[in-house]
Amino acid sequence: MSEFDKIIGYKDIKSELIRLCDIIRNGEKYKALGVALSGGLLLDGDPGVGKTLMANCFIKESGRPAFVCRKNKPDGEFVNEIKKTFNEAVENAPSIILLDDMDKFANEDDNHKNAAEYVTVQSCIDEVKDKDIFVLATTNGTGNLPKSLLRAGRFDTIINVSVPEKQDAVEIVKHYLSAKKAIAEVNAEDVARLLSGKSCADLETVINTAGQYAGYANKEYIDMDDITRACLRVIYNAPESSAPGNPIVLERIAYHEAGHAVAAEILEEGSVDLVTVRKNTGKVGGLTCFHLADDYWISKTHMENRVIAILAGKAATEIVFGETDTGVNNDLQRAFDIVQRFTDAYCAYGFGHWTERNSSQTLITRKEEHIAADMERYYTQAKKILIKNRTFLDGIAKRLQEKDTLVYSEIKGIRAKTVGLPA
Repeated sequence: MSEFDKIIGYKDIKSELIRLCDIIRNGEKYKALGVALSGGLLLDGDPGVGKTLMANCFIKESGRPAFVCRKNKPDGEFVNEIKKTFNEAVENAPSIILLDDMDKFANEDDNHKNAAEYVTVQSCIDEVKDKDIFVLATTNGTGNLPKSLLRAGRFDTIINVSVPEKQDAVEIVKHYLSAKKAIAEVNAEDVARLLSGKSCADLETVINTAGQYAGYANKEYIDMDDITRACLRVIYNAPESSAPGNPIVLERIAYHEAGHAVAAEILEEGSVDLVTVRKNTGKVGGLTCFHLADDYWISKTHMENRVIAILAGKAATEIVFGETDTGVNNDLQRAFDIVQRFTDAYCAYGFGHWTERNSSQTLITRKEEHIAADMERYYTQAKKILIKNRTFLDGIAKRLQEKDTLVYSEIKGIRAKTVGLPA
């Protein structure tokens, strides 16, 4: 079994790590081609995505002794620690040096990149260049590091490790579930969609918290309800106690969130990961999590559909209760921001509204009038969708009042029963 088998998902990154590791382990065949050992590898990405795990797998698979350097001493002493680590690696060559969380080596901002720690790392890398030392580093961001440290020759390969998405996320969820006593009804795709855009550490914490919920309830198995509860608590800070107790308030929030979900699903099937009436961080109550399409940022159609879905919460309240929804300030801000990008930044309706060329009052007024007209048009579309699909709207709202939270597969099932599409 390869050490790289411990890395779940991330197929392309594993392939790159295996290739680099082969250069270290089988240097002779590369030397025969006149190829030098790679200058170093930097794994960069947000905290919790598995960079240190990847680095450790790389080290173990290489078969070389490793010398790890982490910031664990005051600034002056740490410079000496860096030098000591490189000296030990040279004495035990061929070897690997791991500079873990290298971006934390100095507490410097973007305007002070020449910290003694980074200068020391740079000079040490240069000094061991021909001594069969492979330098491996992890960072949570390279913005504060000097460009001279990141150049080819010091770090020939920089790999960005992003949060797991789609099939990678599903595989990681299955891996974490396999270590628990999970029943067959737990849908890994539902879990991955619930945690879309979250780190591996987040996935692991949610599933472990779900196990705690199951244990406290004296269950023999973890079920989907446990995972949903854990996700809402850990990721969205939406505990069960935050669901509205007043049935009148609950009904209004349920229809508002159902409006978001129905419009989004009608426009793009499978575009809602979760909908809940629970209060969460920074919100009065309720949350609908939209699934971001791969080509969202290059598709005006996707963005327009998002605007309509955002406005559909307000539209649902007006349709069902005949009153203005007073809890839509955040929704309106999001929708206006998107439409403003269409009008100004993207010049989707011609070049006459682009305020970057000048900011005359006439131009700004004309742009604002265009944005307002577009918002009215999208809002009308949202109302038409909900009126045409009232049974779907009622189905989602009713179920939210019964259960407080719905995941992707449940939304899909309600759609199949009310709109008539296959589940």
